[in-house]
Amino acid sequence: MTPNSEKKAVILFSGGLDSTTVLAMAKKEGYSCYCLSFQYGQKQTVELEKATQAAIESQVAKHLILNLDLDKIGGSALTDAIEVPKDRDLEDEEDEIPVTYVPARNTIFLAHAVAWAEVLGATDIFIGVNAVDYSGYPDCRPEFLEAFVNMANLGTRAGVDGSGRFTIQAPLLKMSKAEIIQKGISLGVDYSKTHSCYDPVGEKACGRCDACLLRSRGFAEAGIADPTLYIEETEG
Repeated sequence: MTPNSEKKAVILFSGGLDSTTVLAMAKKEGYSCYCLSFQYGQKQTVELEKATQAAIESQVAKHLILNLDLDKIGGSALTDAIEVPKDRDLEDEEDEIPVTYVPARNTIFLAHAVAWAEVLGATDIFIGVNAVDYSGYPDCRPEFLEAFVNMANLGTRAGVDGSGRFTIQAPLLKMSKAEIIQKGISLGVDYSKTHSCYDPVGEKACGRCDACLLRSRGFAEAGIADPTLYIEETEG
């Protein structure tokens, strides 16, 4: 890995609440941030618009958007002709892997992040997984992250020749949505410029999918007004 005194990190960046908070945290720690987003065949691309704008406003070192055709694989409500579930009781369903799970998505995303990090001479990769996510998504769990970083250090030139040992930084892992929001607010994050909804209409959130319900509940539990523009609020 090329020696460089600059403290670099690759940030997996969707433009959502979690990854935007992680970006703010990495910047606070003094990292030069290289944000990596994906056009992976998701049904909506407003998240990429939010990510692009946030990267510009945060003055990141570089924002890279890669194209992946995961919609050709399908198997998820986010990429395939499968209806996004609405109004679920999240407590009753927390042990079930929902249809919004995109097969192996974090494995694929992290593999690209490692490749870019190796080229950049970076060893730290940040991802916004958290306790709320890993109850449902297997690729958000601590044991997955530990296994992945071990694999990355075994399967890269940097890891094998000892010039750089990769780490996966997941600072939100044990935090609730409310705690994440409170942390972001303390770092100056403007959550009105983030996107979480799985099934938006334009830039308006549906207010009923799992992501919207978790986001709304997080703001309520944090005691902070939810700045999200929901469809029902504009149509009611």
